[in-house]
Amino acid sequence: MEQRVKLILDPRTKLFILLLCVIAASLAPSLLYGAGLVVLIGMMGILCGYWRSALTGIVGYALLYALTLWAAGLTGTLKTTLLAAFGLFHKVYPCGMMGGLFITSTKVNEFLSAMHRLRVPKKIVIPLAVMIRYFPTIGEDWRYIKDAMRMRDVSPTLAGFVKQPTMTVECIYVPLLSAASKTADELSIAALTRGIENPHPRTCLVQTQFRFADAITAAVFLLYTALALFF
Repeated sequence: MEQRVKLILDPRTKLFILLLCVIAASLAPSLLYGAGLVVLIGMMGILCGYWRSALTGIVGYALLYALTLWAAGLTGTLKTTLLAAFGLFHKVYPCGMMGGLFITSTKVNEFLSAMHRLRVPKKIVIPLAVMIRYFPTIGEDWRYIKDAMRMRDVSPTLAGFVKQPTMTVECIYVPLLSAASKTADELSIAALTRGIENPHPRTCLVQTQFRFADAITAAVFLLYTALALFF
């Protein structure tokens, strides 16, 4: 079987692309431009090997796009309310999608090595490093909570919330908040144990350096952001 070649980007490149996504989403001249930005991020996710998350993100935005067009055909207060809410989602969605890709595809040691090369202060680097490890850990806890809820015949869905709101809130928020607090303490202790505050330069087995793929990917997103400024 042939082994698929995945796109490997430097963490600094992904941070730069995330910044460009924030600028492009805030200056998006039309819904079509925002859709193109989401497709561009999805293509990047597919090339990085996260095709399932990328396709899910594209399909989710397509649904949001369709709902926005439907709301534009309404009249009165309902139209104004829905368009305001959907407009906020259109601004946040590409940034959240790119942020999720950054967290999923970036290892903590690579991130720390890249930030050290940029000479970023540790007061900024340490919280960001804990955050990168925090969200995947909470995702694992959420899957365990859903399995436990199904054993108690409680559905972790919107329909289940409508049928049993009190039980759903009790089964989701209470253990999730407890797990979140415990995970934050454990990650902080683990980071200190591994010498995250060590003043000496960090070493990393994976070499973080700019490659040709980084230059091409950053140039594509930079040109697409420039289109928003042009229009």
